[in-house]
Amino acid sequence: MKYRSLLKRMGIALMASTLTVSLAACVESSSSEDSSTKDGTTIIKMGRVTAANPKLPEGDTYEDNAYTRLVKEKLNVKIVDQFEAEGEDYNRQVALAIASGELPDMMRVDSKEELKELVENDLIADLTEVYDKNASDYIKGVYDTYDGRNLADATFDGHLMAIPATIGNSAPNIVWIRKDWMDKLGIKLDSDGDTQITLDELEKTAKTFVEKDPGNSGNPVGIPFATWLNASDYGGSGLTMSSIAAVFNAHPKFWLDNGNGDIIYGSTTDSTKKALGVMADWFDKGIVDPQFGTRTWDDIMALLTKGQTGIVTGPWHIPDWGLSTVKGMDKNAEFTAYSIKGENEKVNVVHNNPTGQFIVVRKDYDHPELAIKILNLFYDEIINTKDLKTEYPEISKYSELAVDGSTRPFNIEVYNANNVLEEYAYIKSAVDGKTSIDDIPKAGLKIDAQSVKAYEKDPANADTSAWSKYHSRMLGMGMINTLSEEDAFNWTTPVFFGTTKTMEKKWANLGKLEEESFIKIVTGNKPLDYFDTYVSNWKKQGGDEIISEIKEELENGQ
Repeated sequence: MKYRSLLKRMGIALMASTLTVSLAACVESSSSEDSSTKDGTTIIKMGRVTAANPKLPEGDTYEDNAYTRLVKEKLNVKIVDQFEAEGEDYNRQVALAIASGELPDMMRVDSKEELKELVENDLIADLTEVYDKNASDYIKGVYDTYDGRNLADATFDGHLMAIPATIGNSAPNIVWIRKDWMDKLGIKLDSDGDTQITLDELEKTAKTFVEKDPGNSGNPVGIPFATWLNASDYGGSGLTMSSIAAVFNAHPKFWLDNGNGDIIYGSTTDSTKKALGVMADWFDKGIVDPQFGTRTWDDIMALLTKGQTGIVTGPWHIPDWGLSTVKGMDKNAEFTAYSIKGENEKVNVVHNNPTGQFIVVRKDYDHPELAIKILNLFYDEIINTKDLKTEYPEISKYSELAVDGSTRPFNIEVYNANNVLEEYAYIKSAVDGKTSIDDIPKAGLKIDAQSVKAYEKDPANADTSAWSKYHSRMLGMGMINTLSEEDAFNWTTPVFFGTTKTMEKKWANLGKLEEESFIKIVTGNKPLDYFDTYVSNWKKQGGDEIISEIKEELENGQ
């Protein structure tokens, strides 16, 4: 057993002891439960990730809700929460459990590093046999769409040690532009309908918005970007320059193969330097927000809602949680979605880390197969039911109330790599009248299709929810579908997504170096060639060590 990381965890665990009394009470009450109750019901003690506003109906809790009641009905299992916590508090509870060795029967861990630690210290169950025997054909098929990469991430020395969450392909980073402003100013883009525009077209559109002030704000600004400029995952790509960098087939924040077998960090390549050159030029021309580097996320959202800017970058689903605020302030607001054509005449995109979090089972727990049966129930049977209202009425009600997914026993997602395309196909077919909404197999997609139809029937009077669903599904998902059908994507697969020892010590400082250097270059405080100085400093301050460690891990098959 390896105790060094455990000792480190114990230091973190001391902080966990200061958590609220309610958490301690939860542990105490659950620890008094036997492995089964008098009526033979099996107990599972859970570590539960919670949300600040789960939207549970009155009287329901994380331990007693539609999902846990279904587990009791279908599997004769009672779920008891050993601890419940949100965000960093949850991570501290996990650290405490690992350091003490007193794990709940099942819990979520949020990183490969934590999973490794559990394996190395022999704290979790081998799930190889129970997965092979109990996982449904559908679940196995889902993991097959990732070519086994998820299961490989959870496998050590040939043994499956966890249930991996999945993250599908959801590219590209999209440029969202106010369509009502374009119509007002007579701007025409994408005449061939392939959803692709050029950098020059984007620059001219932004310049026109700044000069003409179609939002009548009195103080229009250029395209706003977040200070961090780049993200290491698609979901976090809002307000980044990922779409600009992709023009040059640059993928900052990702670990890549340079084509010669060498590992490189995407934020240090000549292609990223080119992208920063464009950003610096645009900043000088006023195409980029003149206060770039100082605005918070909320500041940028305010620019949008006040009509000071009408162009942002982000994932296909940003209308659901970002752009919807614009509709709330301006009933006439409409956006349209574009990708930016690369120098190679393709839309350059990068694969996500296919694996999210992990569900682990305590070693020596008597019923590890229940983890797989819960997986089947929530990620196969329920989502594929033809009639959710009849078969699972309580779950159907939760869908209508938008109850947070954290209230499920496992707060993870498990869907296939092409999930976005499949969901779009269902929605599009129903909206076009080719199939009935009732024929859509998933309850959530039925609601999406109903919202889109409501928007298309009366866009002027559609509510914000219908507006959001139309923009994210028909425009965001629709773009991904169009580019896929036209074989317009040029995919890059990163070689590494984990954390090394040096990264644990130095990554925060390297990230700060990157962010500050990029801001200086874009704002003109440093010339573009300062990028070379940044790369040199990055290598000296730990970058070269990290690359060596990644190479070693890959050679060892970790």
